[in-house]
Amino acid sequence: MFVVICYDIPEDNRRTQIHKILKSYGQWMQYSLFECELNSTQYAKLRSRLAKMIKPNEDSVAFYSICASCHVKIERIGGETVRDNTVFFA
Repeated sequence: MFVVICYDIPEDNRRTQIHKILKSYGQWMQYSLFECELNSTQYAKLRSRLAKMIKPNEDSVAFYSICASCHVKIERIGGETVRDNTVFFA
């Protein structure tokens, strides 16, 4: 599943920790926005890890699942180049 994750974390140390976790799951696209290609196990583990780190009264993390037919319709103007995660074998 393709998931867009954005976050609003006011405290620097916690925001840095959240960023590092998300970086290990997907691609950093903008300051507080990641795009991740995850299976259901990875998604559950990521949500659990983030839920343990945030302070619900201060922080927010939003997960937007993008269906396959909508994923191919994503249009970009400028910004970060999307990685090609395709592996080719010779």
